[in-house]
Amino acid sequence: MILTLLLTALGITAIIYMVALMRGLAAQALRRPRIEAVILGAVTNFFDTLGIGSFAPTMAWLKFRRLAPDRLIPPTLLAGHALPTIVQSAIFLALLGVEVDPLLLLGCIIAMVLGGFLGVPLAERAPVRVVQIIVALALLIAAGFYTATNLALMPGGGQASTLPLTLTLLAIALQLVLGILQNFGVGAYAPTLVALSLFGMDPRYAFPIMTSAVAFSISASAIRRVRSRDLDLRFATGMAIGGVPAVLIAAFLVRSMPILILRWLVVAVVLYAALILIRSAVTPKRQPPSEI
Repeated sequence: MILTLLLTALGITAIIYMVALMRGLAAQALRRPRIEAVILGAVTNFFDTLGIGSFAPTMAWLKFRRLAPDRLIPPTLLAGHALPTIVQSAIFLALLGVEVDPLLLLGCIIAMVLGGFLGVPLAERAPVRVVQIIVALALLIAAGFYTATNLALMPGGGQASTLPLTLTLLAIALQLVLGILQNFGVGAYAPTLVALSLFGMDPRYAFPIMTSAVAFSISASAIRRVRSRDLDLRFATGMAIGGVPAVLIAAFLVRSMPILILRWLVVAVVLYAALILIRSAVTPKRQPPSEI
């Protein structure tokens, strides 16, 4: 019943998003998506479905190619990755959602959405670099513990599909925090994947939780963003077109991937996310003359 409601809600959200996107394209008299965006969307969303995340590599490419001014990079990410993330959520809910504790699943989704709303005013005041460094250090520590688990240097879980009540509440609280941090550009996939795995869950069962939480939390923002006249909707549309089939391929790879490989992938994901955050925090921000 819960899965049916969630899948229905995702379907309605996808329809609303596509209608808003088509209206935005019509208002800007745009027709063909950009080929570069299709390729970028396919690559980043393939690895996003594996848990690596799509925001950081997409942002890096946009800045490297100077495809959008800094102020338009966040809405481009939201508009381009919303539909592939919705598809991710639907696939993992259909494949693995029935195995996940409904309380844990719904609690994490609601907490992430609530955190997204609460994080808006905080993001306007808090220094982003401080937050990035704190999260990066936390990820590095978690990666160290998880590496020790993989090497059998400390006991670990990795087989459960549910959690005790205390850990369930802790996981929900984590999603609330991650929902807030998303407003600072901090991705939610890596910390969610490593936290639930360290709590004792099979890493596969973390995927329907984290993809659904993120899908619901960013879709509303993406729907609002596609109405912006400043946004290059050809690029956002191309990312969505390339991302959806890539998600379909990667999702089945995750399902069939051996558990040990997936555990080591968690370590790679966390280290990658931590290094990206540290690099962003220590790199001086240069403001283009046109934006001064």
